[in-house]
This record gives sequence, C-alpha cells and structure tokens, in this order.
Amino acid sequence: MNLKNITSDALVEKYRNREIAVQEVIEDVFDEIDRVDPDLGAFIHTRKDAALEEARVLDQAIANGQTLSPLAGVPVAIKDNMNIRGIRTTCGSKILEEYVPSYTSTAVERLQHAGAIVVGKTNLDEFAMGSSTENSAFYPTRNPHDHDRVPGGSSGGSAAAVAAGLVSLSLGSDTGGSIRQPASFCGVVGVKPTYGRVSRYGLVAFASSLDQIGPFTRTVRESAQVLETICGFDPLDSTSTEVGVEDWTGTLDQPARGLRIGVPKEYFVDGMDTAVRDKIQDAIATLEGLGCKVKQVSLPHTGYAVATYYLIATAEASSNLARYDGVRYGLRVEGATHQEMYRQTRMRGFGSEVKRRILLGTYALSTGYYDAYYLKAQKVRTLILRDFQNAFEKVDLIVTPTCPTTAFKLGEKTDDPLSMYLSDIFTLTCNLAGLPGISMPCGKGSDGMPIGMQLLGNHFEEGQLLRVAHQFEQAGGFNS
Repeated sequence: MNLKNITSDALVEKYRNREIAVQEVIEDVFDEIDRVDPDLGAFIHTRKDAALEEARVLDQAIANGQTLSPLAGVPVAIKDNMNIRGIRTTCGSKILEEYVPSYTSTAVERLQHAGAIVVGKTNLDEFAMGSSTENSAFYPTRNPHDHDRVPGGSSGGSAAAVAAGLVSLSLGSDTGGSIRQPASFCGVVGVKPTYGRVSRYGLVAFASSLDQIGPFTRTVRESAQVLETICGFDPLDSTSTEVGVEDWTGTLDQPARGLRIGVPKEYFVDGMDTAVRDKIQDAIATLEGLGCKVKQVSLPHTGYAVATYYLIATAEASSNLARYDGVRYGLRVEGATHQEMYRQTRMRGFGSEVKRRILLGTYALSTGYYDAYYLKAQKVRTLILRDFQNAFEKVDLIVTPTCPTTAFKLGEKTDDPLSMYLSDIFTLTCNLAGLPGISMPCGKGSDGMPIGMQLLGNHFEEGQLLRVAHQFEQAGGFNS
C-alpha cells in the first residue's frame, strides 16, 4: 500500500471495516523502507519486530470489536532525539551512538497509547543543530523530490519519511524552524505548537527555552489529530502549560471569512527567490478569496532575529551539552588524565557544527561578555515578542514565506555557515516569541521543488491556525 495515496482517517476506516489488516500495512511499510531508504537516508534505525508485534495485537483487538482511535494502526516515525525505552537515541551524534534510554518521551508515549505504531527513528542534524540534515554523524538525508537536494533540517529525516510515503506521519522538533523549514522543502505540512503545548519530557535538549515537538503530515486534518493526541499538561515537564486541548478536528470546516491576516513588510526581503515571492502572493490571494481581510503589518525588530537566536540558542546548547563528558553516559574515550579523557571524548564524539555552537555559546556566557551578548540578546528577544503582541492587536494571523528559497543542493552551503543560518530567517522569530506556526505547501518553484507558506498565530491559537490552513488546503492552495 502506498501511504502517499491514503490519509490516516481512510487507513483506520479500512482497518475498522476489515478491508486490510494492520500487520499487512506494517509489513508493506518495512518493505518500502528497505526499497527506498538506502538512497533516501531518512531512517537511522527501525524497530520491525516490535512494530509487527504491536500490529498483531491491534489486529486481534479489532477482531474482538474494539473501538479504534483516529490514529490506531497508523505507521509513524520519530526524530531520533526523542527517547523510546529500549531503543537507541543517537541525536545523529557519535557521542550517543550506543545510548539506550530507560524511558519513553511523553509525546511518543501519547501516540503509542492512541494506537499509533512507531516503525523507526529518523535522521537529523547532530543534536538538531542544522538546516539541511547534512550534519548527521552517520549520513545525509536526501530530498524525496530530488535526491541531489537537501530535505531541510534539522528534522529532515522526519519530513522526508512523510514526503516519500514511508510513513503516514512523523514527529520532529523545532528550535528555530526545524519542523517548518523541512516541511517547506519537502512539500508537507509541519506544525510548531505554542511553547509549552507539548511536553518536552524525553526530548534531548538543544536550547531549552526554544525547543518544541510537533508533527509532519500530508494533510492539515492529520496534523490536528496528532496535536490533539500529544498536546496537554505534563507534570514531568516544568515548562508544560495547563491549557486545555480543544477539538481542533471538529472546527476545521468552520469558514475563515472575516479573519484578519497580517503580511509583515519585513519578511519580503531582497534575495528572496522570485518564484517564492510569486507563490506567496498567489496564496495570499487565495486567502482573500476565502473571505480573509489582508493588511500589512510591521515587525520592526525582525532584522535582529538571526543574531539574537544564535546567541540564545548556542548559549543554552553549551550548557545542555556539558553533560556529555564521558563519565555519566554516552561515548567515553580513555586518556592519561581526566582532562585528556574529556578532551578526547568530546573531540571524537561531537561534529564540527556542534563544536562551533558550543564555542559560540560558551563565549557568549563567559565573564566579561555575558552582558554584551547573552543578556542583550534576551532583551532583543523581548522586543521581538512585543512586535508580535502589537501586531496581534490588529490581526488574527500572520502570513509569511516559510523560507526565502526552495531546497538547495547537497553541499551547497556546508562551507558557509552564515548562509546556512540565514535559510531559517523567516522561522526563528516564532521560536523566540514562543508562538505557534504552521508551514504548508503552496505550489512549486521553477525548479519543480516545493514552496511553503507559513502562518503564525498568537499564543495558544492553534485552532485558528489549523482552521485557516485547512480551508486553504480545501481551496486547492496546496497545488496552486
């Protein structure tokens, strides 16, 4: 069965009507992974035996008349920075290559309780630090639309697995655009929820004040179903919010007429691909055709977002990654002294991009530079948040391009870190402000590669985001 041609709802309905067995679908999934993934590189490892056993148990439950949840028997993939008990969590790094956690992350556990079947863990930029999935310590992931191009990052494996039809849906993490940017490059739906909406328990930390888990799917309805499953308060996460989970799937068909959509003038910059600009303008026209009222807004501190992000994120990374010392867990390279053991372990265990960010972050936090860099970045972060608060007094949602270009070629930016960092220029502010955002396809460029449109909402307004995205999808906007 080709999962590109069937939604999760339709798949579960086939299970319910006994038209197909869960085991049959999961076996087909692994056959397709064996056929496609050696060239694609979406997965780091799979869990075939466990997945087939879960499918067998679910088939028996169906035979016994058990009521099925909307995600029962749906094959899913998980970014390999989220723990699953008894299965390696590598974070795409040599330093954690053999690490096997003793507990499962809350978001994954909630999917499994809903009956979803995890088939494997997906590739990523090492410790989620990157925008192309070329920084994995193992191998790069390739874009399913063109194997000479990147899938985006850092959740490139999760995006590619959905775009290639290897799974119905997947989970990624988004620190500065790591769900939305690969969703744009691979032509799928990617959602970054409000900070605190989804528990980070069991997600290996990159930048704790920015990280958030979210889904990749082919339709907006499937994203709504996943969010209804994984969102909600978790006492195991001190940053989890006690905000109720709504019936987002039940409100998708409510019209978007009358909603105010803001277009920030700072997001239409020089250097943006002409095809991207044209497709976003077409998408805005589609939103107007749905009855939305479009008006220009200003987010004046946008120009400082990249510098602000790369000070805050690297500072938090330098703190979070200090735990990988060769003593407690992970790789240990012996040395004549403790200092030598630390040095050799980190030198061999971390890749060049991770080392670069640790150095940047440690410098920003060092005595004499803390106030000039990290503290000032936190103040600018507040200004960026206020920009959005002011804008949301005038509009309900904000529309922007997800990325300034389509997917670039493998190796094109590996020697130019600044150019790579700028590929996230339209997604960083969402994380700095803790807002929810969604990227969805809005056509293709002159190179035939997908283009993504981003919608940003106010805090905890996922329902509004999903509703407008769904209406855009139903209006044919995905294929314009």
